[in-house]
Amino acid sequence: MRGFIAVAALAAGTALAADEPFVVKIVARDGLYTPPNLEVPAGVRIKVMISNEGKEPMEFESLPLKIEKVLAPGASSSVVINKLKPGQYPFWDEFHPDTSKGFIIAK
Repeated sequence: MRGFIAVAALAAGTALAADEPFVVKIVARDGLYTPPNLEVPAGVRIKVMISNEGKEPMEFESLPLKIEKVLAPGASSSVVINKLKPGQYPFWDEFHPDTSKGFIIAK
């Protein structure tokens, strides 16, 4: 019985680790994203860590992904995206729409 409990606990721990999101980081600075494109694996949850290192507020926005996150200067936050199908998903900074465009590219 003890062996079964140990195997069940190990399997549960593995399932939790497998459900952890794939983490990517992006920095916004005065109307520019670095990096401008984020490559991620398709079929897994994604966590985008966002830092605003600029002197103005910024907004990480994507209509196809239904995401909006506004950050004050110096602030950091994150968004979690459910499993994506392979493809390109645009994002931009609503406050700097001409210079801050990029894609999340799921492969």
